[in-house]
Amino acid sequence: MPFQKLKPQIESILQNDKATVDERLSEVCELLKISVPYYDWVGFYFKNGDKEELKLGPYAGEPTDHTIIPFGKGICGQVAVSNKNFVVPDVKAQNNYIACSIDVRAEIVIPLFVNRENIGQIDIDSHTEDPFSHEDEVFLQWVNEKVAEILS
Repeated sequence: MPFQKLKPQIESILQNDKATVDERLSEVCELLKISVPYYDWVGFYFKNGDKEELKLGPYAGEPTDHTIIPFGKGICGQVAVSNKNFVVPDVKAQNNYIACSIDVRAEIVIPLFVNRENIGQIDIDSHTEDPFSHEDEVFLQWVNEKVAEILS
C-alpha cells in the first residue's frame, strides 16, 4: 500500500494556505485517485447548511448526478446518520445503495468530524469488487483528521 508514502504529500497539500480549502481538497482527491489503483472516484460530501442532506464538494473522477444526497439515502446518507465508517465490499448486495455508475463494485465512506460533529465525509468508489481493507479505513480516517484541521 502506498499509504505511508501519501501521508507527507497529503499534509503538504493541506498546509498550502495559498490555495483555497476547495482547491486543497480537490488536490487530495486527485492524489488519492491516481495513487491508489482501486480508488476510481474520490470525493467529499458536506452537510448542506441546516438541511438534512449532503452536498457534493471537491472530487476526482467521473461527474456524478448525485450532488445532493438526503440523510439516510445510499451509503453516504446512512453514514451522515450513523456517524460510523461504512465499507461496502459489493454494492449489488446493498438494498439502500445509490448507483453513481454501472462500473462501481465497492464503496467506502468515512465520516469527517470537526469538534466531534459529523460535518461530512470522504467517499470512494471502486470498480474492483471487495478491494478495501482495514488499512484503507485507518488511512482515510487519518486523511479526514488532517482535513478537519484546516476546516476548524
